[in-house]
Amino acid sequence: MTRVLLIDDDVNLCKVLSYQLQKRGYEVDTALSGREGLDLFSRASYDVVLLDIQMPDVSGIEVLRKIRERNADAAVIMITAYGSVEGALEACRLGADDYITKPFGQEQLLFVIEKNLRFRRLQQENLLFRSQLVEKYDFGNMIARSPKMKEVMEMAMQVAASDATVLILGESGTGKELLARAIHYNSPRREKPLIVVNCPSIPEQLLESEMFGHVRGAFTGAVKDRKGKFELANGGTIFLDEIGDLREDLQAKLLRVLQEGEIERVGDSRPIRVDVRVIAATNKDLRELMQQGKFREDLYYRLNVVSLTIPPLRERREEIPILVDHFLKKYGKGRRFEVAPEVIEKLQKYDWPGNVRELENVIERAVVLTRGNRIGVESLPPEFRSAPLRESSKGIFIPDEGMALDEIERIAIQIALEKSGGNRTRAAEFLKIPRHILLYRMKKLGIE
Repeated sequence: MTRVLLIDDDVNLCKVLSYQLQKRGYEVDTALSGREGLDLFSRASYDVVLLDIQMPDVSGIEVLRKIRERNADAAVIMITAYGSVEGALEACRLGADDYITKPFGQEQLLFVIEKNLRFRRLQQENLLFRSQLVEKYDFGNMIARSPKMKEVMEMAMQVAASDATVLILGESGTGKELLARAIHYNSPRREKPLIVVNCPSIPEQLLESEMFGHVRGAFTGAVKDRKGKFELANGGTIFLDEIGDLREDLQAKLLRVLQEGEIERVGDSRPIRVDVRVIAATNKDLRELMQQGKFREDLYYRLNVVSLTIPPLRERREEIPILVDHFLKKYGKGRRFEVAPEVIEKLQKYDWPGNVRELENVIERAVVLTRGNRIGVESLPPEFRSAPLRESSKGIFIPDEGMALDEIERIAIQIALEKSGGNRTRAAEFLKIPRHILLYRMKKLGIE
C-alpha cells in the first residue's frame, strides 16, 4: 500500500485530504506542524510527502531540506497558496518533486500524486537496471583464461578509468561490442548513456543524420529538428562498430569531433559542443584501407590512441570449455547438463570462423535439441557429427575417409585469410608464399 505523509497546519484541510486519499486506497499519516512531520518521517517510511510551504514553527522549505539530507526516496509535493508560486519553484530547486496550489480539487491532487509516483518508480527501475548492467559487464565476470585474452583484459581495465579513445580490433564474433560495453560500464561515464552505432547497418543516405542530427527542412522528410547519436551520447560513450565501413566524407566529420569536440547537424552551420568518449571497432585492416586511400590516416591515428586486439577463438581454445559452461547456464534456464568428453574434443578441434558468436549458436542449438540432460555429438550441427578428425603432427586435421589436396589447400588459404582479417599480404606471409602466388591459387580454387 502507498504511504502518504501530509504535513499542514490547517486542521480541516488535513481531515478532508486524509479522508479523500484513504478512500482511494492510500495509507495516510497527518502532522499539524513541521516539527511533528519530521518526527513522523524519522520513524516510518513514506512514498509521498504532501508538505505545506508556510507553517508557524518549522517552514516547509526547512522540512524539505531535512528530508533530502536523509537521502529518502519519497516524492515530495509542496502545497502553496495562490500567488506564492515563487516559493514553490524555489522548493523544487532545493529538491521538491512538484507543487500544487490552493485551492485544488481531489482529482487534481490524485493526478499529481500518481504522476510523481510513476516518475519515482521509473527512476528506481533505471537505477536498478544500471546497477545490473555494471554488474553484468564487470571485468571480473568476463572470460579470459588464455594469456592473450588476459593481456587484453588487463589493458582494458587500465584504459576504462580514462577518457582515451579506444580502437578494438578483431574478427567478427570475437566480442568487440562486449568489450566496449565493459569499458564503458567500468568508467567514470557509467551513469551516462552508451550509444551503439553499427556503421554498415544504417543506409548511407541516413548515416550522417543518424550520427550528427539534422534541422527542420534539411532534406525531404526532415519535418523537425532531431538530435543525432553524438548528442544523445553527450557525457557518455559512443561505440562506432565496423568503423572501417564509414564513408569518407563522414570520416572528416568524425575527425572534427575527435579534434574539436564539436558537431554540426545536417542543414546547420552552427557548431554544437559535445563531450563524448569514442570507442571504435573493426574487423578490417585499417592500414591496408589507408594504403588504398579508403581510410583517412589522420583519423586512424586519432582513433588508435589505445588499440586492443581480441584474438580469435581458435587462438584461445583453452577457453572453449568455460564458454560452453557459460552458454549452457544462459540458455539452459536452470537445467543442469552433462557434456560428453567427445563433444568438447570436437569443439576444441574446430577452427570457429564465426568465433565466440558461432560457439554460442552451437550451444543454444544443442540445448534446444537435447531431450535429457546429456549433450552428445548428436546434438551438434552436421559438420561436427561427421567422421572423427585425426590430428597430424603438423596440426592439420584430415577425416578418416580422406580429403583432396586441393581441398586442404583451400582450407589453409581460408584460415590464413580469416587470421589476417582479409589482408591478402598478411595471409601470404602466414602461408610463407609470395602474394602473387596466393592470388593465383585463390583464383584457381575460386576463393573470393
